[in-house]
Amino acid sequence: MRTADILCGSFLAIVALVVIGEGLRLGIGWSTDGPEPGFFVFYLGVCLLFASALTVAFAAWRRSESRPFVGSGQLRSVATVFIPAVGMVILTHFVGLYVGGGLYLATYMRWIGRHSWALIALVAIGVPVATFLVFEVWFLVPLPKGPLESRLGY
Repeated sequence: MRTADILCGSFLAIVALVVIGEGLRLGIGWSTDGPEPGFFVFYLGVCLLFASALTVAFAAWRRSESRPFVGSGQLRSVATVFIPAVGMVILTHFVGLYVGGGLYLATYMRWIGRHSWALIALVAIGVPVATFLVFEVWFLVPLPKGPLESRLGY
């Protein structure tokens, strides 16, 4: 467990340094109309670096334990969440975020939640439509789209 905490904290520290660098590249100052693009990115990276350093420090001071980092039952639970999430990321590349997200929600709700098909249809269609309206229509923030959205004119 100690080794896993040190490795995870170290990996997140590297990620934090990349985030901090990107924030600096974008600019972390304050302009006439508010913060520059890298302002929040930079400070998020600083917070992540601080949390990573604490994780590594606490793990280094803790005594080594003989129990495994993850048991077989826990690994199955993690895989149950991880595998569909990876599938959704891959699917998003081909069908877009909205369709991929809807399929992910439907699959997860049926496989893990054992929900009714009516509820699954409501959520798997409603959430992507609501997300589309919020980001694409109201905030004018384009998200990854697939062939379906292209056929609808977006």
